[in-house]
Amino acid sequence: MSAPEKQATVGGPGRRDWSTWPRYEAAVLGFKEYWYPVAWSRKIGEKPVPVQVLGQKIMLKRDGGVVRALHDRCPHRGVPLSHKLSSQEFPGTWSCCYHGWTFDLETGVLVAAITDGPESPICGKVAVRTYPVREHIGLVWLWLGDGEPRPFEDDVPEELLDPAALVVGRITVRDGNWRFGAENGFDDGHAKWLHRNALWTKRVKMPVWSEMKVIRDGPWITRRKDKMHYQAEFPGLGSFPRKKWYKRREGNKTKVSLRLPGTLRVKYETWTHFEWWVPVTGEGHVYVQLATMNRGWWNNFRFWVYYRVWARWVFHGMFNDEDRLMVEVTDAPPERLYRPDVSLTEWRKLVEQEARYSPGEAGHD
Repeated sequence: MSAPEKQATVGGPGRRDWSTWPRYEAAVLGFKEYWYPVAWSRKIGEKPVPVQVLGQKIMLKRDGGVVRALHDRCPHRGVPLSHKLSSQEFPGTWSCCYHGWTFDLETGVLVAAITDGPESPICGKVAVRTYPVREHIGLVWLWLGDGEPRPFEDDVPEELLDPAALVVGRITVRDGNWRFGAENGFDDGHAKWLHRNALWTKRVKMPVWSEMKVIRDGPWITRRKDKMHYQAEFPGLGSFPRKKWYKRREGNKTKVSLRLPGTLRVKYETWTHFEWWVPVTGEGHVYVQLATMNRGWWNNFRFWVYYRVWARWVFHGMFNDEDRLMVEVTDAPPERLYRPDVSLTEWRKLVEQEARYSPGEAGHD
């Protein structure tokens, strides 16, 4: 083999784009026809809270105990309705701070243009978009789709539907496209290397590599580990890893699954961990981490203490912050994939085949 041929074989460009998965490639801002968790319910009061979800700027406000969601832009001159000078002058409404345009919080309809008098002819002819809202397990969920909202239960994992379940967690804003976050979460290879020295796994023997297949599991795809290899001999290099006296046990068996629109589930023996990567812009996302247990009040209380004292900081914090460092610098495509990346390609296939279409979108039936 000539030198140029050898170089091309070893260092070829790999995959230059994601054209094999055109819907996935186009989904820079995710998919609208799903329910997304966006904030803690306790954070939403009578003072408006601006959020950005799937590229849309939205104002959240509690009115009469109910959370309302409006497009955060006055249609008059484009001033954010959440501006600190805007106010509630009448029950059930919200007034823009610039000219007093006043909107019904439930319907979004303009009910008064105060600086044009009580007989203003523009009233009822203008509206801001409102978004369906659900409050569940202490979270505010939004539907940003163009079609009728799907049943809430379709998009919420069954472990989180039972009101008796204990749910705790952490919400942060992170850099990096949401797809890199989802791929990192389901990536079979990264944890064995990136997290091998993390405090969360300090006393755990991490496998060097595994024999794995991705299988369908209802709406989920799941990584099925057929064989784990904790020690390996690399030709010309030697054995890896070196034995460490404090790594005395193998890790707990987990079941790692992923589903649309980008929800990760990691089942441990007695509790379950969830992650969402909610698109904000093409370069950032809201990272929602939840941990849940439903084993009676006493076990739930013990887990709550365990989470507050240990897991929140060491797992949801330090451990998953290592992922953050990778997600925010990932730059693909182009990319050169290897065997463990079947977890990524199966996820992309799932998106391509089953992501919901918006009404009017090409391919919508």
